[in-house]
Amino acid sequence: MEVNFLDIAARKQTLEDARIQLKQHFVGIDETIDDLLNYIQIWYLMPEVLTRPIIVNLWGMTGIGKTDLVRRLVKCLSFQDRFVEIELSNVDSTSWASSVSRILDDNGIIDSKPAIVLFDEIQRFNTLNADGTALETTKFMDFWELLSDGRLSKKTRENIDRYLQDFLYQQKDLKRRKDRGDENIDDNPMLEFYEAQSIKSMLQLEEDVSDIAGTSKEQIIEQLKSAKSKKKIYEPIDYSQTLIIISGNLDEAFAMANQIAESDVDADIFHAFTRKVTMVDIKNALSRKFRPEQVARFGNIHLIYKSLRKQDFEQLIRHEVDRIIASTLSRFGISLTVEDPILELIYRNGVFPVQGVRPVFSSIVDILETNVSKFLFTALLNGQTTISIGYDFVKLQILSKIGDLEEAIPFVGRIDKIRQSNLQDTITNISVHEAGHAVVYIILFGLAPLQLKSKLANSYAGGFTFPHEIYETQESIINKIKVYLAGGIAEEVVFGKSLASVGRSHDRQQVTVLAIDYIRKYGFDEKFQANYTLDDGYAMDKSTTDLDIEQMITRLVTETQEILTLHKTLLCSISLKLAAAGSLEAIEVAAIASEYGITTGVQAEGYLQIPGYAKILNDGKPA
Repeated sequence: MEVNFLDIAARKQTLEDARIQLKQHFVGIDETIDDLLNYIQIWYLMPEVLTRPIIVNLWGMTGIGKTDLVRRLVKCLSFQDRFVEIELSNVDSTSWASSVSRILDDNGIIDSKPAIVLFDEIQRFNTLNADGTALETTKFMDFWELLSDGRLSKKTRENIDRYLQDFLYQQKDLKRRKDRGDENIDDNPMLEFYEAQSIKSMLQLEEDVSDIAGTSKEQIIEQLKSAKSKKKIYEPIDYSQTLIIISGNLDEAFAMANQIAESDVDADIFHAFTRKVTMVDIKNALSRKFRPEQVARFGNIHLIYKSLRKQDFEQLIRHEVDRIIASTLSRFGISLTVEDPILELIYRNGVFPVQGVRPVFSSIVDILETNVSKFLFTALLNGQTTISIGYDFVKLQILSKIGDLEEAIPFVGRIDKIRQSNLQDTITNISVHEAGHAVVYIILFGLAPLQLKSKLANSYAGGFTFPHEIYETQESIINKIKVYLAGGIAEEVVFGKSLASVGRSHDRQQVTVLAIDYIRKYGFDEKFQANYTLDDGYAMDKSTTDLDIEQMITRLVTETQEILTLHKTLLCSISLKLAAAGSLEAIEVAAIASEYGITTGVQAEGYLQIPGYAKILNDGKPA
């Protein structure tokens, strides 16, 4: 095989240019862009050496640019005419296609030349039911054939015979009509467009479909007869030079993906948790949807998107605002200045960390572009060439200076408006609840929670206490149960049992799950050493463990109440400050605890609380 080094060098430069363009467009995913381009390098530079397709998987939560990245990559590499997007699904029974080969055929990808195929939203496709049993029938089963060795079998022989039969019948029918004296007969009819598409696919012709459509059916009959004698057209189509990109949102791997309505959780906390998602987590998530041999066919190239950090969202907002400033100047000749309070307003009302960038763009339109258009109208009417726009968080007004003119518009962000709607009594109740979680977390784990919130952007008032990642041991499971119990018990300690709210329901669900696992799954209870989570013929009588679970939780309720009663002054202090501010960071919680002589660790997002196993073993003092 002759290698053209000049051609390879030119492709290498194209790839590097694509790297620069993609990084200029996307925010916060430089690492993913580098990994993607590195993995596809051999496919783009020397596709001839490949014996099977390159398979790259992109995983992450919604709105972080997976699909857009692929589309822009395709454009950068000038592969638009050799690119196909496919969404596999077992749900949509009205889909016009039920096989990958059919879709590739209809898009003209019927040869062995390099191409890019994106299988998007793969989470909608599965071969297993939720209970792990196999689906009886699934569409797109040749998807697995393609992933396996890059070859798709064809039904060309049957298709050729069918078309030959149809065309020959049409020829005989024309002759009969002509013999009967029918004068409205085309002696040499041309192919219909849909027929030309099928012929192109069957015979793997190089010509354009429009050119094939100009061929007479008589000529096509001869081509079909000739093709039947050739073995090559019956061979599977070789897609070994194809770049296959699989993209999806795997909620099973991203434990925080269901918190789509949380605009109040620090984006850096989400980012830290998503950084811990590994290829093993991805394969475990895939195994809930597909059989083991199918999971293996996804390969081992799994690029995992992290959720965007706070600085990434801020950079994105600044980038979009700069675009609006440049557009205003070029289109209207007006110099626009956007002050920092507007950027803060957009962030407060537009950033939902789990939903990615889409809500941010929406809020930029709502907060900035809509109001700028009003100020532009005033500026143009009065012949002004400068506009400055800011925001007053006290007066809740968008402030503008249009030349020498000043204008203020009452404005409350949509999410801020929801935050303001929560009544103070409700916030106080939630603050005590969250402070209860925080106090027990401090005492048992020696850490300040990452974040406390009691004033959320939620039409139903709520709060949260964000913990670190805790390594699960016999002791830590017990402590986690107490932390969950502490919210409702704190309300009883401060307000009395009769005024305790029903906000403990989710906490107690988690308590029950942990207690069940403690006894039935892990065997930490000396009285129950068998695994009670087995199914089918190995299932144990779970009812025998219920009394022990009840007694365990009851005992832990008493122990949790003792902790909160002992530290009631700390509980009330955190509650008051949380109720006033609506939010407390870890360093603020630690400062409050220090006032009561309690030393509390402050650890960043991503910290893992784990026992010192190595020290215990190295010191020679194992239990």
